[in-house]
Amino acid sequence: MIAKIMKGSGFKGVINYILDPKKGTELIDSSGVRTDSISHIVQSFIAQTELNPRVSKVAGHIPLSFSVQDSPKLSNEWMVKVAREYMEKMGIRDTQYIIGRHFDKEHPHIHIAFNRIDNNGKTISDRNDRFRSEKICKELTAKYSLYFAGGKENVKEHRLKEPDKTKYEIYQTLKAEIAQCRDWKDLLAHLKKQNIDVRFKYKGNSQEVQGIIFEKNSYHFNGSKVDRNFSYSKIDFALQQNSREHEQQMQGTINFISNVASVTSEIANELIEGGLGLFQTHGTVPAEVYNTLDKKKKKKKRKIHL
Repeated sequence: MIAKIMKGSGFKGVINYILDPKKGTELIDSSGVRTDSISHIVQSFIAQTELNPRVSKVAGHIPLSFSVQDSPKLSNEWMVKVAREYMEKMGIRDTQYIIGRHFDKEHPHIHIAFNRIDNNGKTISDRNDRFRSEKICKELTAKYSLYFAGGKENVKEHRLKEPDKTKYEIYQTLKAEIAQCRDWKDLLAHLKKQNIDVRFKYKGNSQEVQGIIFEKNSYHFNGSKVDRNFSYSKIDFALQQNSREHEQQMQGTINFISNVASVTSEIANELIEGGLGLFQTHGTVPAEVYNTLDKKKKKKKRKIHL
């Protein structure tokens, strides 16, 4: 289960999109709006926004997508149940909404449109909404034993059309190269070899980098549009991590070599000291052996004098 959160200033466009007959749409749930026509639905939403005219982006739009593997269990009633639970956990309550189910794509999905001005004129908070949404989707996926999709790893590349095809190629390249590079110079050189150009966006007239753009096949994409992990700040953090890990590995190797050298030196000293002990005097030779040797020396001397 995956959610994508969007906000807009008007309802006409999003309602027309959700209820487009060309998508085989079914209106499977609603609250607080007249549903006898699209125009009446739009008017119902607009009327409630007048309770709080200070809010500019009043229209909330959230597609909820499910895996094809879960299709057998995804009845309209079941999807409404999950959508309501999702909205409740997101704090989207006591307000107008509609839920439309589309049948224009292989994977099952629904679209939620809701009024960010609730029935009492209060604004439904969007604070950390993407972070909260991701967490809730994982919770519901686990709760209802839904299929955990692998995201971009399961993309059917042969079915992609431009510019998505090029964007996916950039994604695959960045994923591989960032993992093995330790600084920007190294990364840019690797990307250049694979025909990917990079431009940085700077803050005002300063040298402070605040964004990154990747270009290939005459298409260009902001880093975060390729993937959330490929914004400038996240790539920079990953490169710093790689550099620190490399330094730690190098330091570990140096420490290991130093320890081996130290142990080898100690062993060598012990061997040398042991060897010198062989040449020490009587103190290390049994007395009876020493006396025998001494008598033989005396006999040998007397024989020489004869």
